[in-house]
Amino acid sequence: MNKEKGNLSIHSENIFPIIKKWLYSDQDIFIRELISNACDAITKVKRLNSLGEADLRENADFQVKVVLDTTAKTLKFIDNGIGMTEEEVKKYINQIAFSGAEDFLQTYKDKGDIDQIIGHFGLGFYSSFMVAETVEIDTLSYKQDAIAVRWRCDGKTEFEMESSNKVTRGTEITLYLGEDGEDFLKEYTVKSTIEKYCSFMPYPIHFEVADKEPEKDEDGNIIIEEAKALNDVAPLYTKQPNTCTDEEYKEFYQKTFRDFQEPLFWIHLNMDYPFNLKGILYFPKLNTEFDTMEGRIKLYNNQVFVADNIKEVIPEFLLLLKGVIDCPDLPLNVSRSFLQNDGFTRKISDYITKKVADKLNSLFKSGREGFEKFWEDISPFIKYGILKDTKFYDKVESIILYKTTKQQYVTLEEYLENYGEKTNKQIYYVSDDVQQAQYIKMLQEHDLEAVILDHNIDSAFISHMEMKKNEISFKRVDSNVTELMKDKDQAADEEVSTKETEALTKVFNKILNKEDCKIQLESLKSQEVAGMIILAEESRRMQEMMKRYSMGGFNPNTIPTEEILVLNKKHPLVQYILKHAEEETEILNFIVHQVYDLAVMSHKPLSPEAMGNFIKRSNEIMKRLIVE
Repeated sequence: MNKEKGNLSIHSENIFPIIKKWLYSDQDIFIRELISNACDAITKVKRLNSLGEADLRENADFQVKVVLDTTAKTLKFIDNGIGMTEEEVKKYINQIAFSGAEDFLQTYKDKGDIDQIIGHFGLGFYSSFMVAETVEIDTLSYKQDAIAVRWRCDGKTEFEMESSNKVTRGTEITLYLGEDGEDFLKEYTVKSTIEKYCSFMPYPIHFEVADKEPEKDEDGNIIIEEAKALNDVAPLYTKQPNTCTDEEYKEFYQKTFRDFQEPLFWIHLNMDYPFNLKGILYFPKLNTEFDTMEGRIKLYNNQVFVADNIKEVIPEFLLLLKGVIDCPDLPLNVSRSFLQNDGFTRKISDYITKKVADKLNSLFKSGREGFEKFWEDISPFIKYGILKDTKFYDKVESIILYKTTKQQYVTLEEYLENYGEKTNKQIYYVSDDVQQAQYIKMLQEHDLEAVILDHNIDSAFISHMEMKKNEISFKRVDSNVTELMKDKDQAADEEVSTKETEALTKVFNKILNKEDCKIQLESLKSQEVAGMIILAEESRRMQEMMKRYSMGGFNPNTIPTEEILVLNKKHPLVQYILKHAEEETEILNFIVHQVYDLAVMSHKPLSPEAMGNFIKRSNEIMKRLIVE
């Protein structure tokens, strides 16, 4: 063919600078686009062969090769696919590819943030100009007697076409990397980008560095290593679940997420109607603190990586998990706002939610003991899902487990069956079973049990449960003195009790140097407890939530909280204080401080200053006991 020069069928002289500016943050996607095109070319020629329209007796070992030459500053993408004739180059490169580029620019030129486009799909061949000063194509069609073609463009609107010396079917694209593409002269950058986007593409992808010094053995002989593809052409999620073993699931997890801790369990998604979706979701061993949880759901389209954790497609609470989801039917070259309001996308999200809920129910019903073993790891995820998704709540609320202070697991229904009548459908809980041991003991003396809710998410979770089930309420063990704890045989004279409360309030405020110490005098059944702190459930819960979600300079401690010191009228120390309330003695001072500090310590840690005084006072008391 004769050498030919011409102009690209575009109208924007500055199309390439605009592309570079808009897509700078995702510069590496050109690798995905060019390898995707290469795989498409192979698929097409295989299809033609199956129809008897192409002869593939030669060069039938289908693969994509990526070759880096750091000396020549080139990056090549080579396939043995369908190839192109001169006419096809003019059509698909000079016209369609660049008209597609113009369409893209026209559609999104007024959008404030190009990153809002999911995955930047559809960019195709022209994305190579983000990193290359010049792009060269050598291609030979599968058609008999086809002539190889070379196409060349330096990033402007002019191109050159001439005959090529290529002798094998397929296409070779050579990028002459410029300043913007210098990072892709690094072996690690190219290899890691291929692994990022192309781990599951359907044909083997090989990468080599042309000018790299070969490795040699001790005798100076060149070590020849067997070429290994960077990708898995048939990833586990594309197979039927009943053909996969537990070991294969674990191996896939460890390889894909580089996490060598085994997952707790997994869900294999496989749906063909009304949309095509495959994938595997893994439940990892989650961190204890909700703030540090970090999952990773990789979204693919026909085995081509799109993005991580797209919450418009994947239910937000599932982003705590790890997994791979491949959905060829998903519209990708659209904005996130479109996906948020897209009915098809919502169906995908609902399906995934349903499958997760079904799996959890299956595990609960088929093996309660095993379910209990990993409950601590999955409970934050389930609780978060309940808060975020009403449909998920409806499906799993009956299998939520609560760990009791006896280290047993019960459902809400089971707890209420055991204690609901005694507690008037109140569920007692502790947030720190060590700190609140005194309160736990008092409950257990009355054959009651508390559940442990010690996670950051639990405050919001129990408020949500109360809203859903308005006949129940959650009460922390230090939020009130229950009627069960009181000695009903000692009916107090109300007038006498009021005077005693006033006397105790006066002496505690004076000795503790407080003005707001609220005293509640009760005859408790327990002979061991002199005093205990209670804090109103509602105000404490509000304070906890504000501490967690407070913004700016807001101080959650400004929320008023009603902290009350409950004194046990039957305890000898309280009786001594009442008897000597009008006196000003050192022993009275000691007893008031000790009773108060011990009550606080069973509720929360003492301040550093208060703890120092408590230790000093305790040592003094013990010294006096020795002397006496």
